[in-house]
Amino acid sequence: MANIPSFKAYDIRGKVPGDLNAELAYKVGRAVVTYLGAKLIVIGHDVRESSEEISASLADGITDAGADVVDLGLCGTEMIYFATPYLDADSGVMITASHNPPEYNGLKFVKKGSVPMGYDSGLSEVEKMILDDNLGPVADKKGSVSTKDVMKEFVERLRTFYKAENIKPLKVVVNAGNGCAGPAVDALEPYLPVEMIKVHHEPDSSFPNGVPNPLLPDRRKPTIDAIKEHNADLGVAWDGDYDRCFFFDEEGNFIEGYYIVGLLAKSILKKNPGEKIVHDPRLTWNTLKEVEAANGEAVQSKSGHAFIKQKMREVNAIYGGEMSAHHYFRDNYYSDSGLIPYVLLLELMSVEGKKLSELVNEMISSYPCSGEINTTLEDPQAKLEEIKAKYKDGKVEYKDGVSVEYDNWRFNVRLSNTEPLIRLNVESKGDTALMEEKTKELLDLIRS
Repeated sequence: MANIPSFKAYDIRGKVPGDLNAELAYKVGRAVVTYLGAKLIVIGHDVRESSEEISASLADGITDAGADVVDLGLCGTEMIYFATPYLDADSGVMITASHNPPEYNGLKFVKKGSVPMGYDSGLSEVEKMILDDNLGPVADKKGSVSTKDVMKEFVERLRTFYKAENIKPLKVVVNAGNGCAGPAVDALEPYLPVEMIKVHHEPDSSFPNGVPNPLLPDRRKPTIDAIKEHNADLGVAWDGDYDRCFFFDEEGNFIEGYYIVGLLAKSILKKNPGEKIVHDPRLTWNTLKEVEAANGEAVQSKSGHAFIKQKMREVNAIYGGEMSAHHYFRDNYYSDSGLIPYVLLLELMSVEGKKLSELVNEMISSYPCSGEINTTLEDPQAKLEEIKAKYKDGKVEYKDGVSVEYDNWRFNVRLSNTEPLIRLNVESKGDTALMEEKTKELLDLIRS
């Protein structure tokens, strides 16, 4: 386990100022430059009140170590993923706590080429340097800080993923959740022939309408209400740093991320037959069916952005999707994006001439799923062993937690990397009642 509580599996994250503060950000800046031998680092931050102070201290640490900083200012995580290779930087750091409450903040890192840098790929070394008070030397010549706006270039890149002439004049509710997505959606708007109904659009550090986390059912209501009020064709909502997007059909139904993976895979393979698609092991049957039907090759990977990106690079996959609403694209430096799925879905609905409900309803009825259900436990590992013992008569796989498959239903249970949680996903073949029965059976066991 990490000795500094805010160092997690994929990033640094915690409450400000207890777990994460200006002093720690400064030390991280110094250590990252020393560890990577970096000459240039791109940084950017989300809308949180603490973001500017943490950003300034991080930049101070980086420049004291002799490297230069390009500061994008307020941006989304995918803009860091874009700008790091675009500016040929040695690293990129996004200051964000995504969908966490306002008192939290964090730092997400990539290396050159936007290769992920998590606890097992660099952050543990940075942590050790800080604990040993061995940050590397202060440079004779302090590095420089320059600000740069890359929104125009970022949007130009997005536009390579779709053809505007394919998109019909749809009416779309867009909900930025008062996070960072608003400015990017505005910059993209002139290049999309759609009418956007904007909800909670302005970045606001106080999150007056609640934290931007569309996975929480109560945060979905404003999007659903606006779809119904405006008779919209589609609803899209983003999390705080908009690296995840969530979709709602024309009736206001929230569409599980699982089915969006199948939909995007199908859409991408239509233009690129024979390519590889990476997916996570939590829910699989629909993705496998869609990829096979579209003449693609499905490749399974452990959940989590570092694992998916690594697997995509290994097999040269064109797309990777997680049911948690992370969508990764080879032509986006193998990085996740919250805006590419939005434009691809607009194009798919237009080209197929179908509503979103018509595109996903067959998937939903063929493979009904529970969605991810989290339970906080004192000893999640012990519970995992109990589940393994009870369901050992099924086809068992340990790719990520435990997946167990029977003829007409399957489930995956896995532990959280960051909290004492056990996460459950259940699906069946066309039998909603069976899926619900098995979900209850497993939850009763987990919570007993």
